[in-house]
Amino acid sequence: MNERIKKLHDQAFAETTDYYATIQKFAELLIKESIGVVNKRYMGDNNREDFEVRRCVEDLKNHFGVE
Repeated sequence: MNERIKKLHDQAFAETTDYYATIQKFAELLIKESIGVVNKRYMGDNNREDFEVRRCVEDLKNHFGVE
């Protein structure tokens, strides 16, 4: 397993002992991490590629219901 995924797993399990809440937290952390990776593609130029990055980020947030 990827070291970053292990850290997110450990973080999720450290926050609660409720299994469902832990799985939900782990999924939320994965999605937020993924959004962060996509956001790194944003160059601040507000060109077509940047617009697509922003759309992808908003789509991910809306699809998974995360902020």
